[in-house]
Amino acid sequence: MSNGNEDGADERGSVAVADAPENEDEAVVDVAALEREGDIAADYIEGLLDIADFDGDIDMDVEGDRALVSVVGATLDELIGDNGEVLEALQELTRLAVHRSTGNRSRLMLDIGGFRDSRRKALSRVGADAVEAVRKSGEVKPLEPMTPFERKVVHDAVAAAGLRSESEGEEPNRYVVVYPAG
Repeated sequence: MSNGNEDGADERGSVAVADAPENEDEAVVDVAALEREGDIAADYIEGLLDIADFDGDIDMDVEGDRALVSVVGATLDELIGDNGEVLEALQELTRLAVHRSTGNRSRLMLDIGGFRDSRRKALSRVGADAVEAVRKSGEVKPLEPMTPFERKVVHDAVAAAGLRSESEGEEPNRYVVVYPAG
């Protein structure tokens, strides 16, 4: 039984499925490679900021099995766009720049002005509210269309509450459906 978690989802909504590693050595994350991805991404984003004449500081980190690059500054709303659309596009361009440099597909996460962090908190609440509604009604609850990042956050919140969720539909209208227990 799948909980619909899209940890391996790409931006088109496909889901990558990997077998569990046979030994712990296969589960080891190559932190140095992820740090290199972060450095490449930071250089790329820094170049874009210079071209666009935006001021921002760049922070890099590794969380789990992906590099995180965050841009913080006072006037970065234009780089986020309505509902994060510009941020999503910049993330894809940054991933392409990393792929071009390394030859490997990147799962890098880009955040600008803390948008993804605050969005993650709001989406966790959406997942918790959906769980509560499903428990009360006992009925399946479809949610509004979301990006892969947003769906993953909701799937994680639903799974943490002990219910099951799946993604349905086609991009850009793919959405989460929350199912009652049992």
